[in-house]
Amino acid sequence: MKICSLASGSKGNSLFLETGGVRLLIDAGLSLREITARLLASRIAPDSIHAVLVTHEHGDHIRSVGSFARRHNLPVLVSYATRQTAERYLHKAKLLEFETGYSFTFRDILIDPFPVSHDCCDPVGFVLESAEGKAGTATDLGMVTRLVREKLKGCRALNLESNHDPEMLLSGPYPWNLKQRIKSRHGHLSNQESLELLHDLAHDGLDALVMAHLSEVNNHPDKVAETTASFLKDQNRCAPRIVIGDQYQAGPVLEL
Repeated sequence: MKICSLASGSKGNSLFLETGGVRLLIDAGLSLREITARLLASRIAPDSIHAVLVTHEHGDHIRSVGSFARRHNLPVLVSYATRQTAERYLHKAKLLEFETGYSFTFRDILIDPFPVSHDCCDPVGFVLESAEGKAGTATDLGMVTRLVREKLKGCRALNLESNHDPEMLLSGPYPWNLKQRIKSRHGHLSNQESLELLHDLAHDGLDALVMAHLSEVNNHPDKVAETTASFLKDQNRCAPRIVIGDQYQAGPVLEL
């Protein structure tokens, strides 16, 4: 299993995941040129990708999904509802639709798209399972539901949102209505909420952790580093390799 955060933040998101011999992009929220450059910088051949998965229709996640898929003749795995709202991004791409809440098989892996709480039509997280174990991703969620917690249990690799520091958000420059949106049940997870979820998900098989979707205005990598340090200190069940997602460059490829 391999996992690599190609981009993470409000200006663009993309995650590379390889499991069971299948190579996937989860979202492609940068330009086609930048996605290609970051794959190559990570020594991942763009034409080796087997499919692109879509979490939701916001531009920072879907910007070049269609163009990347067309360039490499790949299928795009997307929910029916998201397809309807994101048609302009997906024009002429080969689409394989799924229904949120129902697992399906792609090549040799089982993909479980589960609903999350965010301000768009049909947002999902993913758990992907192969003979090598489970990997999960959950970003752009305003709250941790019981379902989210249950779905992400037992993963070897996790890509998990840690969007904002509450004090930085409240004292920052955003207008009040945007602050309320971020803090809401349909917004984004704070560092503390991510930490609480991590304690629920800790197990001796958790090998890799990517802290994702940091706000450039309302968070700082040092704040997230404090979160992960607290997580490691407060439990003795696991000691995963940890990467803090970056907006401007790909992180390391973690091989499990």
